[in-house]
Amino acid sequence: MAKRVSVDGWLFTVTLLLVFVGLVMVFSASAVMAKDRYGSGYYFVLRQMVWAVGGIVAMVVAMKVDYRRYKNPAVVFSALGITAFLLIAVFFLDRAHNTHRWIHWDGLSFQPSELAKPVLILFLSFFLESRTRSMNDLRNTLLPAVIPTVVFLGLIVLQPDLGTAIACAAITACILFVGGLELKYLGYGLAASLLPLYFLIFHVAYRRERILAFLNPYSDPQRAGFHIIQSLIAVSTGGIGGVGLMEGKQKLFYLPEPHTDFIFSVICEELGLVGAIVIIALFAIFLWRGVRTALRTHDMFGRFLAVGITSMIVVQAFINISVVLGLMPTKGIPLPFVSYGGSSLFITLACVGVLLNVSKQAE
Repeated sequence: MAKRVSVDGWLFTVTLLLVFVGLVMVFSASAVMAKDRYGSGYYFVLRQMVWAVGGIVAMVVAMKVDYRRYKNPAVVFSALGITAFLLIAVFFLDRAHNTHRWIHWDGLSFQPSELAKPVLILFLSFFLESRTRSMNDLRNTLLPAVIPTVVFLGLIVLQPDLGTAIACAAITACILFVGGLELKYLGYGLAASLLPLYFLIFHVAYRRERILAFLNPYSDPQRAGFHIIQSLIAVSTGGIGGVGLMEGKQKLFYLPEPHTDFIFSVICEELGLVGAIVIIALFAIFLWRGVRTALRTHDMFGRFLAVGITSMIVVQAFINISVVLGLMPTKGIPLPFVSYGGSSLFITLACVGVLLNVSKQAE
């Protein structure tokens, strides 16, 4: 069968639509706040636009590069080493918001944990490609595959950023499952994580408060429950058709971080149930095309890349939307393509370029 030479139009179009919606909603969510803090309502959207243009260029370039070129030990292990170095380096830099998550340079900010996700996908795809028949070999396959993940998870948790660590763990689980790992081993991994999660959540004050607020946000409406209450107010206010673009009230210093973690709340308030369903439908189409690409690709390296990139984006979208709707405790996970955040947008778009190249060459 001849190989496809055209780009997956659905995947490409959905990505651009989500980026466009993101730019519009970042402006709507941040204009008043930006005017108050920086004297210009365009402060955040202009920066996001620069990253979006750079990310789209990176996507187009990656789309044209044969993904098999990444199947090189020098590329894979260099990426692992550089990412590990950056994840360690942040601990020697000044804190930002009481965390060690960011590297600031010449007015730009970069979050190494965003790089950790695609690098883990690359490593697992490279390492597991020739080991699918021995996936359940604990000593020679499973442990060597999981050790870099555990190291990255540990460094990310120490920043601290438990949400991103959980996302990385979920991506790893998806790739291992598609590779043929027996469910019992995934169960063992989940069981082994319960005790560390217990201490990370219930022995850290602010995380414990988030869990309690998730169970009953009105028990502490001015502190721990404030985020979720304001989010639910925004969602419920929107109704079916929303109050209108730029007309939302919760973003006016009520809803914390309306342009980042809670931008979906602004979408629900201003565009209503209709707007929310459109966003969810776009991510559902992305999932469909990503899974389709993985199924059509007989090269296991390409299949693992497709599964990893698709799960990276969809898992984050699921967590973000669930938090906004009060279905999960508050996490600092952005909505892919939509939330404000330059490094996240750029890296995500570059990853989509790789996915598009895989789909382009699928038999």
